[in-house]
Amino acid sequence: MTGRSHPARPGSGASASRLAEVLRVDHAGELGAVHIYRGQMAVFGAAKGREAITDQLTEMEGHEAEHLAAFDKLLVERGVRPTLMAPFWRVAGFALGAGTALMGEKAAHACTEAVETVIEQHYAGQIAELAEREPELAADLTKFRDDELAHKDLATEAGARDAPGYPVLAAAIRAGCRLAIRISEKL
Repeated sequence: MTGRSHPARPGSGASASRLAEVLRVDHAGELGAVHIYRGQMAVFGAAKGREAITDQLTEMEGHEAEHLAAFDKLLVERGVRPTLMAPFWRVAGFALGAGTALMGEKAAHACTEAVETVIEQHYAGQIAELAEREPELAADLTKFRDDELAHKDLATEAGARDAPGYPVLAAAIRAGCRLAIRISEKL
């Protein structure tokens, strides 16, 4: 392979098929991210003295909602169906967000740090793969990746790695993200 996350596929429909996978999985990821933040905000928004983290989560959820809207539009324009797993990702994302928030602010930040680590790597591979044949999409993905990196940096600075059980928590979340990526590409 030449640095791509996926090798070029032979056949006349290969590029369209791969592009559909990219759009489907990225839409799914942004959908999940929106619901993770909504789950966290549901917990922290109901608690006194949590205005600072609630404001941070609201801002990050806003970025993810913008990304999701862009992918909603791209799916329609390109005639790509969303993942069949969308209802599950909504529930799973909200549960992950609420669950980590119930563990505390540092655990919520650990969730963000773990998710954004995987997503940054995922977007980087797609950007390299699409730069020549889909430069506008690659540019959008670059902007989205930069937003994800800013979220990761904020979470790290806020003490993500100080969360109780961080190594296990972060590893489990990263593994779940990688699995969700593989499933969402295909289904």
